[in-house]
Amino acid sequence: MGCNAALIAQEEMICTSCLYHLPYTAFHMDSNNEAVQLLKGKFPFEFATCMLHLRSGSIVEKLIYNLKYNNHPQVGKYLGMKYGTSLRESPFFANIDMIVPVPLHPKRMLKRGYNQSECIAAGLSLGMDVPVISRLLHRGRYQKSQTKMYRSDRIGNVADSFYCKNGEQWAARHILLVDDVLTTGATMAAAAEALISAIPHCKIYIVSIGRA
Repeated sequence: MGCNAALIAQEEMICTSCLYHLPYTAFHMDSNNEAVQLLKGKFPFEFATCMLHLRSGSIVEKLIYNLKYNNHPQVGKYLGMKYGTSLRESPFFANIDMIVPVPLHPKRMLKRGYNQSECIAAGLSLGMDVPVISRLLHRGRYQKSQTKMYRSDRIGNVADSFYCKNGEQWAARHILLVDDVLTTGATMAAAAEALISAIPHCKIYIVSIGRA
């Protein structure tokens, strides 16, 4: 999925060479990492991390593109499982109770056939041994794709986009909020604020695969 080379025995999804050269961030072991600095002050959260640096024309960009647009949901599950194994060793994620993927609007879900963030969450669940709660957070307004938007336009595009159902039953939970890519933090902020407003005393943790 990274370089189009044929896989050999015991390789899965991504060849050994691509895996070795992936630009891992190590954010999950740094209390003041780049993701934390980006999101600080935008909404209350406990910790934030991203698995990989995402640059134009990179293998990571190709992996994310295959996940989102080429009908390869297994890429998300594979990367999520690998990162979940690492997060399980991080002291910052020791108390996670549940994993919540950032939802797609039903129209986009119907078009794509799956939610890429839910695929990543499924992999994280396997790596961390924490359940996914995918019907808690909902997207209530259809937005344009943010892929080609200017950073300044993204905040308005997702404002008031999310809402929760039956949030009270999850009071005081430590929630891992998951998306595919962290760019400006606008989507994460809107989704996290919906969770915080609906779930009393919850604690929010942030994870994405790519940091653009």
